[in-house]
Amino acid sequence: MTEKEIEIYYNTVLDIVSLAGKVVNAGFSAAKRIETKASAADLVTEFDQRVEEILIKHLQEKFPTHKFIGEESSSAGVQTVFGDDPTWIIDPIDGTTNFVHGFPFVAISIALAINKQVVIGVIYNPVLDLLYTAIHGKGAYRNGRPIKSSGQTDLALSQVAGEYGSSREPEVLTAKCQNLRVIIEKVHSIRAIGSAAMNLCLVAEGSCDAYFEYGIHIWDYAAGDLIAREAGAYTCDPSGGPLNLLHRCILCTATKKLAEQISPLLTHVNFPDD
Repeated sequence: MTEKEIEIYYNTVLDIVSLAGKVVNAGFSAAKRIETKASAADLVTEFDQRVEEILIKHLQEKFPTHKFIGEESSSAGVQTVFGDDPTWIIDPIDGTTNFVHGFPFVAISIALAINKQVVIGVIYNPVLDLLYTAIHGKGAYRNGRPIKSSGQTDLALSQVAGEYGSSREPEVLTAKCQNLRVIIEKVHSIRAIGSAAMNLCLVAEGSCDAYFEYGIHIWDYAAGDLIAREAGAYTCDPSGGPLNLLHRCILCTATKKLAEQISPLLTHVNFPDD
């Protein structure tokens, strides 16, 4: 793809995400029809479905040869196919439980991958009017202003984001609770805001120094991974190996040195690939 083509894709998705944000804002304080998916803690609303439909419809009209991976489409049984074709990876509302409870950390997350490499990342929190963006090789931005990760190298001085997730299987909860316990013993603080996309943006802008999570999906972190890396952060598999967007886990830190301190502390949890 040429730079001009990437710029066209980028400008197009910014226009569409603004439109989708109006739907999220309209639904934030409205009565919602709430359903469950994999567990009683894994929620979906009609607004998740409506936003995904809007995003895919408008992008498909503009780019009819492109492919799509969407959270709600996948939940409805559409197979996740992550190939070399230009592929939009969409989470219509990351932080649906927050959305249901009126907790304002919700985000529309959209990534464009070409040849399995993410080249555009857009994360928009319409409730707080925060727009995080990145194009591969061109830095990361919040509301049009450049952002940088903290550069922190000392775990003892760090603020770390970690999540429990929606799984309620005893062995998964035990491992996740153990991880949060061992980390809190060694850092300034732990934060859990309930959105992978927003957590990655917090590391990108330096509000948090690290974030780790198991059990998330490609649509939760494809855009945020690019934004974080373009802001100077380091991302990898929590085990310390290379990040694989289909492996459903991530460790994102301000520096590689910080990742090397966190990874050995974690009890690793394996989920089926996307």
